Amino acid sequence: MPGKFDGGALPPSPKDRAVLVTGASSGLGRACALHLARVGFPVFAGVRKEADGKELADAAPASRLTPVLVDVTNEESVTGAAARVADATGDRGLWGLVNNAGVCVSAPLECVTPERLRWQLETNVVGQLTVTRAFLPALRRAGGRIVNVTSGLGSVALPYLGAYASAQFAKEALSDVLRRELHPSGVHVSVVQPGAIMTPIWGKVGDVGRAALENVPERVADVYRVPFNRFLHQNEEQARRSRTRPEDFARTVTKALMTARPRTRYRVGADARNASVLARVLPDVVLDRYLRAIAS
Repeated sequence: MPGKFDGGALPPSPKDRAVLVTGASSGLGRACALHLARVGFPVFAGVRKEADGKELADAAPASRLTPVLVDVTNEESVTGAAARVADATGDRGLWGLVNNAGVCVSAPLECVTPERLRWQLETNVVGQLTVTRAFLPALRRAGGRIVNVTSGLGSVALPYLGAYASAQFAKEALSDVLRRELHPSGVHVSVVQPGAIMTPIWGKVGDVGRAALENVPERVADVYRVPFNRFLHQNEEQARRSRTRPEDFARTVTKALMTARPRTRYRVGADARNASVLARVLPDVVLDRYLRAIAS
């Protein structure tokens, strides 16, 4: 299989090993796409708007980053993007797929409409699998790697982040199954779990959450308004105080793509590591007592 290497060999050189990053127009995806281009990977940056793609290409090293228009919730868009990347990479195939595109619905579950839940799952779960399926032929040609981006909420489900955590838990399950099913064909699957990192997503999270409360009966909104607004404020403040930066995430993804023996999971930030430990060691009753304070 072209491009495939023995797990005991030296890490691969980035040269001629193309990588696609979805959700690359802003935040973690943008930082990741630019970092990969700077270390030498030919990068296909998945964006939804041409203007975002042009801005990204201008910020990258010359000729190392190619914007690709793709909407992960639209199968026709994904299929078209896969065809364009396949034409560009030819027999070399695609070395890396970084499934980063996603949205975050933060609201009390009683206030999450079926439409909002479908948007959350269609983007973060169904969209991720749609992209993976479309790009698998190119990944097999290269004996390449998939990096699925989840979060610390793939280990512990917090109050007011139930829809988002549901998507993250589902992505963790998809990643486990893909890792086992794709191993015989030489495609490795890793998960990267970033914790709180200050990016533009936090403003969007607050907007979506407040809109959710505005679209339920007042008697329901009154139950949650004070603690939920406090939660949004504290969550954003935690991200502002976090020492973890988008560059830390980008370096971790690079490690998963370059190391000779990639791990199944990489956790970025102390909060993501702590969430994993708490989920493993604390009984539900103790964890519930600790987390109930968020909703009070």
